[in-house]
Amino acid sequence: MAAVLKDLAHLPAPAPIRQLHHVAYRAKDAEETRHFYEDILGLPLYHIIQSDVVPSTGEYCPYTHFFFRLQDGSFIAFFDLGNDEAAAPSPNNPLWVNHISFRVDSVQTLKDMKTRLEAHGVEVLGITDHHIFHSIYFFDPNGVRLELSAQLADEFQMLQESKTAHARLAEWTARKEQWRRERAAGNAPAALKPQQNDRPEFLKDSVRR
Repeated sequence: MAAVLKDLAHLPAPAPIRQLHHVAYRAKDAEETRHFYEDILGLPLYHIIQSDVVPSTGEYCPYTHFFFRLQDGSFIAFFDLGNDEAAAPSPNNPLWVNHISFRVDSVQTLKDMKTRLEAHGVEVLGITDHHIFHSIYFFDPNGVRLELSAQLADEFQMLQESKTAHARLAEWTARKEQWRRERAAGNAPAALKPQQNDRPEFLKDSVRR
């Protein structure tokens, strides 16, 4: 172990990661997806790659890979594999867990986008108050859950939040290790609850319902 740590000490420092380049999902149909992201959300179609072979793996799988550009130069991208099949949802994962959130300029912009989406027949949840930002939620034609967020907290507030993040995660990790031991002994609940509830108002609403 000491030798490994000595070798790690000589590694280059982490590279500065400037921004998100792109995230990619599977699309059932390229044109349906283009209409949603370009015509409704306003993200321009910017780049297309088509091939019969996947460069990273070498496997044969014909695809059309297409990219929509955000204002900061990052992209959301999709693969149309040419068979009209959408990605199947994970059987052990709630639909609300995996999602991507795009930041908009203001709460008013959020309201305007909610109106625009609903006018196009898109079901929208929210506006949801997350204290440091407000959000709306909806699904694209491929079953990808999307979020639009309007930031409320300024840089100083976010810096203050960052000062407690490691300690809170360390406490969670310690509690989870204890939960694993208790689960192995058959004495733990099915899932571990967090040590703190930052959103008590939603718990009250759930109890009332």
